[in-house]
Amino acid sequence: MTGRLMLLDTASLYFRAYFGVPESVKAPDGTPVNAVRGLLDFIDRLVKDHRPDHLVACMDADWRPRWRVELIPTYKAHRVAEERTAGPDEEEVPDTLSPQVPVIEAVLDALGIARVGVPEYEADDVIGTYTARARGPVDIVTGDRDLYQLVDDRRGVRVLYPVKGVGTLQLTDEAALREKYGVDGRGYADLALLRGDPSDGLPGVAGIGEKTAAKLLAEFGDLAGIMAAVGDPAAKLTPAQRRRLTEARPYLAVAPKVVRVADDVPLPDVDTAVPRAPRDPAALEALAARWGLGGSLERLLTTLTA
Repeated sequence: MTGRLMLLDTASLYFRAYFGVPESVKAPDGTPVNAVRGLLDFIDRLVKDHRPDHLVACMDADWRPRWRVELIPTYKAHRVAEERTAGPDEEEVPDTLSPQVPVIEAVLDALGIARVGVPEYEADDVIGTYTARARGPVDIVTGDRDLYQLVDDRRGVRVLYPVKGVGTLQLTDEAALREKYGVDGRGYADLALLRGDPSDGLPGVAGIGEKTAAKLLAEFGDLAGIMAAVGDPAAKLTPAQRRRLTEARPYLAVAPKVVRVADDVPLPDVDTAVPRAPRDPAALEALAARWGLGGSLERLLTTLTA
């Protein structure tokens, strides 16, 4: 595919929409549709402001893949609901958000916006694979900093990160990463696995915080260079750093595969072009009436057909 590609981390965005739009926004029957309408408004603004040629709503077909859990059992373990009502590994989400997800999916499908999720992979992996295959610039829209690892100025890959609700976006390129974290996109995954991430259940290396991780990466290049330095008595590591990195070898041996997004996901063959007309106008009209999508849907349709 050629032209500008925009990849949506869909769950991240509808979570933001859910918390950014009042729950008083409801369907005619009183069901909250704040996440649905908020996401539609967000997509409208993104398409209007950034004019992508291709647009993919990337989905979590498996938000906690078994192959990642087998490598690091604590991976996202704290997000698993203690009381499971729909089967094992159910992620806790607000009760009034869950019913909106099928509506979001149905509306995207009726619009003709490509919606892609692949069994055994997270949306991040779908995004990583589309990014690897892209022949033009890529805008990744996400509230998940994990995807900073894909930022690549040379290939025109940047992250648009919502900093307040869904209305204000922070454009993250390599300069922004170096200023804030001291690393580029390629170094961000190593930084993340060294410092750890409680939100993902990644323990990191004891005593190695973000600043120390950045200094080690600046000194030794990457994780492989750091671990080579651990075995080199002449390398500039403090005794505590050498000890902690040595003790963390089992974790550091598997963490890269868990933290780095996959770039070889078997993607389905779908039309990713931004739709200029609804794929299923009748279904879209019924959804608009049933869920009271009103101005949010009308504005997006106007933008898509403009």
